[in-house]
Amino acid sequence: MSKTGPPARPILQVVQALVILLIGQAMASMDASILAVASPSLKTSLDASGGQLQLIVAMYALAFGTLVVTGARLGATLGYRRAFIWGLAAFTAASLAAGLVPSARALVVARACQGAAAALMTPQVLSIIQLQYQAERRARAIGAYSMILAVGVAAGQLLGGLLTSLQLVSAAWRPALLINAPVGALLLLGARRWLPPMVGGDRQRLDPAGVALLAVALLALVLPLTFGRQAHWPAWVWPSLVAGAAAAAAFVRLEHKLIDRSARPLLDVRLLDLPGVAAGVLAVLLIMACYSGFLITLTLFLQGEPLVFSPLRAGATFAVYASGFATASLTWTRMPARYHDGLPIAGPLVMGVALLAVGLASADGRWETAVTTPLLFAGGVGHAWAFSPLASRLTASVGGANAADMSGFILTASLVGQVVGVAAFTGIYLSHASSDPGSALALTTGAFAATTILTAACAKAAVVRGGHAVARKTLRASVPRRSVGRNQR
Repeated sequence: MSKTGPPARPILQVVQALVILLIGQAMASMDASILAVASPSLKTSLDASGGQLQLIVAMYALAFGTLVVTGARLGATLGYRRAFIWGLAAFTAASLAAGLVPSARALVVARACQGAAAALMTPQVLSIIQLQYQAERRARAIGAYSMILAVGVAAGQLLGGLLTSLQLVSAAWRPALLINAPVGALLLLGARRWLPPMVGGDRQRLDPAGVALLAVALLALVLPLTFGRQAHWPAWVWPSLVAGAAAAAAFVRLEHKLIDRSARPLLDVRLLDLPGVAAGVLAVLLIMACYSGFLITLTLFLQGEPLVFSPLRAGATFAVYASGFATASLTWTRMPARYHDGLPIAGPLVMGVALLAVGLASADGRWETAVTTPLLFAGGVGHAWAFSPLASRLTASVGGANAADMSGFILTASLVGQVVGVAAFTGIYLSHASSDPGSALALTTGAFAATTILTAACAKAAVVRGGHAVARKTLRASVPRRSVGRNQR
């Protein structure tokens, strides 16, 4: 475990370390969608069936989402720097293998290995930021991290479309995965040199029963949401969801029992009892659900009839949203401090209004760039205001000893939110798009707007309850000092 107060380091070393961490996070985020636009090339070169195409795209997210909490705990056990480097090395090797596989089945396995490696690498990013950066530097680092986490999926779609369109080799999808190999190799050299040394780790055993229960819970919940819609919601979906909920409840009970026995749990679920934390984590899940649902829905609308945008043009269109997110993520810390608590509440509302306006502006099936461009930018700004200050607040609300747990909560909420958002909102769009794509987009953006209202309510609960808790602690701490002073007098 790192020391509670990291020694001051030259600003260049601080920036170099952050760049290494964020590029690693970007690689993992982009690979969630980098093959989403490569289905024709995959089908032709690997003779992949429809089911295999679904697995190739989805298996990465399934492995990632199922194992990310385990990866966070391994970081606390192995040491965050070591776990990041090991995860990066495994991700680089799995990406190289995935880009060279001879068959669709082998690619499914390689994508699962990629997801598992990403689950080891990425939780360490937020944990290291939490432990190695202080005050303003931490807030800015989390803003940059939030930007990468959110826009990485869109960037992956854009990069995948670009590399596939270039057709550098006959199997045009391969460069989209092989590009990780040289980038990962360079990052490994930089990580060994520039990541700060972090002494020791939590040497207690990992809680294998907790690992198994949480993996079953997440897999049983995520699997039907990923494949249920394409399979027309078969009968197995509902028992799987019930089993997932039961396994999640059993996991929480197990973790409480371990805590009562003073044993080390996989995830310290007591953090959810802290004022505002549960509401904040739910707000993260909801805002990422809206984001991922809008990303996929807008892509389907732009690439479908009557617009028929190319994958590259569709990805470039969404880059306007990503630029709004990037701008707000990197600048919100420069706003007066009195506004910071209001950003997580105002952000979802700004995002909801902007996305609804995009849907209404395109209800006739046309895409007016002059109208939608500022709206997409505003949607990205609202998303950043909703996510970045909230993530910063959540990480600051727990001590360094709980950095891995909070990292696990935020990443799991983000990943599950992405899966839920794609399943729910894409389903709304596709159920109406065949007859009237414009009206289907308007209807779906209305659902986004309603969800962002709920997100704002959760964010308000997180801010208000957390603020009241801080005020009560301050009051309790001040009373004894005044009493002691009177007695001494």
